[in-house]
Amino acid sequence: MNDKKWLISFASVLILASLILYTVHYLIFEDLHHIGVFALHELAFVPIEVLLVTLVIHRMLDTREKKSRLEKMNMVIGTFFSVTGTNLLKCFSDHNPNINSIRNKLAINSNWKTENFDTIEKEIKNYQFKIDICSMDLEILKKYLLEKEDFLVRLLENPVLLEHEEFTELLRATFHLTEELHNRKDLKSCPETDKNHLAGDINRVYSLLAEEWIEYMKYLRFSYPYLFSLAIRTNPFGENTDATVRQ
Repeated sequence: MNDKKWLISFASVLILASLILYTVHYLIFEDLHHIGVFALHELAFVPIEVLLVTLVIHRMLDTREKKSRLEKMNMVIGTFFSVTGTNLLKCFSDHNPNINSIRNKLAINSNWKTENFDTIEKEIKNYQFKIDICSMDLEILKKYLLEKEDFLVRLLENPVLLEHEEFTELLRATFHLTEELHNRKDLKSCPETDKNHLAGDINRVYSLLAEEWIEYMKYLRFSYPYLFSLAIRTNPFGENTDATVRQ
């Protein structure tokens, strides 16, 4: 309401200032014809001015701002994968009995082009990420997620991520998994039904993680080759990965 009043007041002041200036012009030069011609000339230019401001200048500024937001957003996403995302992907993949069916397709390298990423993104959306929960130590997973909880909270508070719905959903799913594990005192004695429930929560995080990881790798491939180089050497879907450069 206050903003509306301020806008009306500001518009009124501008109109009043214009009337005063036109009045001063008439009192000095007493040339109403010239005032009319000048006013019509300015009015005729208004549509062109609107076109320049809204369609050209505004779009240029909007594009620049969007690029800046994208850079900041991917920086935050990169921090997430460096701190916890890549480790989670590796942990889940190590307990995925069917990982070999997708592992070779996720062997991303420096020769990949846009179409390679587009193809694997479509395949990943249809791939069923399922872990063998019986082979996983849930207490270790619980401890790890609780240690990273403060970090994840700070990520969720970052306004840069508000526009990235997929990544926000990933954080929400990760928080839910953390809460589920935290509220169980003895994970080793969980009944089969409860383990199946937890497996569903883990698979949800696993699937969202994989999709976001591919999208982030695509960004690194074309924007930051040196970061991409490390990322492919520490590929969480690979076997015996090593960051050491040997060739």
